[in-house]
Amino acid sequence: MNCPFCATGQAGLTRNMSAAEIVEQVVRANALIAAGELGGKRSDDHSMERVSNIVFMGMGEPLANYARVMQAVRVMVAPQPEGLGMSARGITVSTVGLVPAILKLAAEDIPVTFALSLHAPDDVLRNELIPVNSRWKVDEALDAARTYFDKTGRRVSIEYALIKDMNDHAWRADLLADKLNARGRGWVHVNPIPLNPTPGSIWTASEKSVQNEFVRRLNDAGIPTTLRDTRGTEIDGACGQLVATVEDQAAAVEA
Repeated sequence: MNCPFCATGQAGLTRNMSAAEIVEQVVRANALIAAGELGGKRSDDHSMERVSNIVFMGMGEPLANYARVMQAVRVMVAPQPEGLGMSARGITVSTVGLVPAILKLAAEDIPVTFALSLHAPDDVLRNELIPVNSRWKVDEALDAARTYFDKTGRRVSIEYALIKDMNDHAWRADLLADKLNARGRGWVHVNPIPLNPTPGSIWTASEKSVQNEFVRRLNDAGIPTTLRDTRGTEIDGACGQLVATVEDQAAAVEA
């Protein structure tokens, strides 16, 4: 989606994955768990641990590959042996705000968790951070998210990468709270997460004190908010960091 703060997005689009390729990742992970290569262990009922949570986000825009994503989801939730027998509640589908696809997802009658990557509550800034906002504005995306809750009863997650001196202002926390509360109570949960830095980027994470104030203002306004921990930064594998470096590519060629 060409979001400038996301190193992954700067790699550009090669192609969409097939439903088979998406499902294969879970099947392979389950095989590795069974072989004890991912720390799998037997539970009290002697059944092997399996993948229980899936998140469609980060490396691409799931709703831009809608048909294949939903085909993969249906296989994941279908009972065994036809499917993987997973719970739809353990599957999260994220989007930067493709409004028609959000409304289509709401009508699927598959209660996956829905996450909207918002990152700014005002159109002026979001147009810069999320280029697709020039097509579907903040209020349109939030209205669609509320529709998802109304049709599924599943609380929506709002993802918000906190970027220093860019979108972490106190007034933006207040504006976000006002817009969410204007659409009712109890339908949404906000997940701010400090931006993961990438080499050469002008973007960096907000200061701790600023992060805490942002979260405090939302909670005080009655919006359930939890500051998410950053994961995978030590291997450049955290949110927005999934991008091959020149060194990675050279190593792959040599191998």
